[in-house]
This record gives sequence, C-alpha cells and structure tokens, in this order.
Amino acid sequence: MVKLTKNERAEVVSGLSGWAVCDDRNAIECHVTFADFNAAFSFMTAVAMKAEKMDHHPEWFNVYNRVDIILTTHSAGGVTAKDVDLAKFINKLINDKCLS
Repeated sequence: MVKLTKNERAEVVSGLSGWAVCDDRNAIECHVTFADFNAAFSFMTAVAMKAEKMDHHPEWFNVYNRVDIILTTHSAGGVTAKDVDLAKFINKLINDKCLS
C-alpha cells in the first residue's frame, strides 16, 4: 500500500463527512456520539467485523456513547486507500443506521 501525500489526505477528508486529518501524525480521525452505550457498542461491533475482514484495524477509544476513531496503515507509515475504504464504510454505517 502506498501512503497518501499531505495534499491527498486533505482532499480525501474534504469528501468524508466528520473526518479530519490528525494534527500530530499521518492519520485521519473521526469522533462520533451516539444515543447511548448500546448504540456505540453496536457500531463498534459492526466496524470490528468489517475491519477483521479487511485485516485492517482502527485505533479507537470508547467512553459510554462516544467513539473516537483514528485510521492509519502502520505498515505503510501513514494513510492509504485501506484507511479511506474503512472510513467510507464507517460513514455509510452511520448514515444507513442513523446511529449518531
């Protein structure tokens, strides 16, 4: 996988609702708030299943109804197409299920 340039990362996140380029590293991030813990955990479970199939796992943090997600491809040293694909899946999941 080839990592995206700084300009490519900026272009990608401009087309991904809710995502931003991390200030301190070569990664993209998203912060999502759900109605309750059950909705947040259900979301995380769905993302985990997709991530496992992709063999590409997010860095994330969960407290009650909030999920913070960071995507980067460690083996490439930065954001790649895998991260973009997973971010698009995450956005589709949020939009289709109206979880947030």
